[in-house]
Amino acid sequence: MLTSTAVNGKSLPARVAVVAAGIVSPLGLGLAETLGSLRAARDCITPVARFAVERCRCKTAGQVADERLEIGRSGRHERRLHRASRMMIVALDEALRQDRQFKPQLTVVGTTSGGMSYGENYYRALHRHDDLRRAPMWIANYPPQKPVIDAQETLGISAPCQVIANACASGTNAIGHAFECVRSGRYQRVLTGGYDALSELVFVGFDSLQASTPEKCRPFDRDRSGMVLGEGAAILALESLETARARGAAILAEIIGYGVSTDNFHMTQPDPSGSGARQAMERALESAQIPPQAINYINAHGTATLFNDAAEGKAISGLFGRVPVSSTKSMMGHSLGAAGAVEAIVCLLALQHQFLPPNINFRVPDEDVDLDVVANESRTAAVHTVLSNSFGFGGTNASVLMQRASA
Repeated sequence: MLTSTAVNGKSLPARVAVVAAGIVSPLGLGLAETLGSLRAARDCITPVARFAVERCRCKTAGQVADERLEIGRSGRHERRLHRASRMMIVALDEALRQDRQFKPQLTVVGTTSGGMSYGENYYRALHRHDDLRRAPMWIANYPPQKPVIDAQETLGISAPCQVIANACASGTNAIGHAFECVRSGRYQRVLTGGYDALSELVFVGFDSLQASTPEKCRPFDRDRSGMVLGEGAAILALESLETARARGAAILAEIIGYGVSTDNFHMTQPDPSGSGARQAMERALESAQIPPQAINYINAHGTATLFNDAAEGKAISGLFGRVPVSSTKSMMGHSLGAAGAVEAIVCLLALQHQFLPPNINFRVPDEDVDLDVVANESRTAAVHTVLSNSFGFGGTNASVLMQRASA
């Protein structure tokens, strides 16, 4: 086990490095494709093709094409894998290719849906009295830990797996928990991230709540009318900065702070004052021991729903003033449990390549939300410290802070 550095007889928390990362999302497969889409402000939301949406208000989503999820394994085993497993395998494979020496002691992953579409198949087969010969496959691949286990097995990893399901904050909670595991000195190397695959049940659920929009997704715009769902998987390899440097690992960024809170206001709406969001961000700053003025960019939760953007915008402007803000959900949709992990990698790319990711489809500023929105195009900028927000149903709020790798 790692022992924390001691100064004047007091133990200091370990610094936590990101030494590898992998991503699958509507923006593309891998860091390079994702970076290209962000810089080009590419709209990757398309008409839903996976299931019928004629009776839904919303008919679009951010989607990953099945043909891009081939993992090169033949036989029945690959055919049984859920799409979520395939996304996790692709994302983990990219991360491990960057650092072949990385051997995780723990894996912490966030999700909300697990293998939900296999659950849908099983329910429909029962309801229609269909042949249930495929039921064992559906049941075996339904649990939320299964995509993580599949990815680890495929790539030769055996590490204990913890799954966090905390609504839309799940991915950020997973990263935050992994960060604290390394920072505490209990672990040296932890894999973390999140995944979720588009499913019909979740899609029509958000549509029935009228949280989804039949129009473009316009976070923080005066005329925003709702969210669009997405899907994806993202993995970050976290390691004690001390041990990473000792073995000559590439340091992509540092995670320096993590904060959480709970609104206790409403099951589907945040506290209108933004108090829950502000408390999570304040706790992240306190965790990192830095002032609000140190933040150069915020990747907002920004779902483009009326209440979320108003509350988050109020919290951001009240705490940070006019720091640059964008919601990249405008480009790829809201991937629920994967969102915090996907957006953490967006922040990682912003730090590495010194630019601000765009908030597309932005037309008219909201006079009630005083924000410096990175509207419609990416910006070149000096970026040293960034904040990523994830806020979910039930008032679950999480924020994580990342810093550019030091020389």
